[in-house]
Amino acid sequence: MVVDDQGSMRAMIRHALQDLGFRDIRDKAEAAEALEAVRTDRVHLILSDYNMPGMDGLEFLRAVRADPVIGKTAFIMLTGAADRTVVQEAATLGVNNYVVKPFAPAALKEKIERVFGELT
Repeated sequence: MVVDDQGSMRAMIRHALQDLGFRDIRDKAEAAEALEAVRTDRVHLILSDYNMPGMDGLEFLRAVRADPVIGKTAFIMLTGAADRTVVQEAATLGVNNYVVKPFAPAALKEKIERVFGELT
């Protein structure tokens, strides 16, 4: 599940994931909508932007981790800047990894492999 309020960023991430071999890729523009979707149709990985209107990425991560059903879902945070406080809070909340935007597809692959192991 790719969650980002910018359609162009969702499309770029979707394309990068397809190039890495992912086939069932869903996306949402809002974290609240994504949370409901993940609760009803589980996913293995959430890639979420931090800076979004409404529910931001940290609030989304907090809600995912608090849910007994989806709480263990792998979660990678996308941030527009290497803001140390955001990264530290995300780590405290149990984020699996983070990626600073803009990023190359190779960087995304590396972060995903750190969570799941080598992609084939």
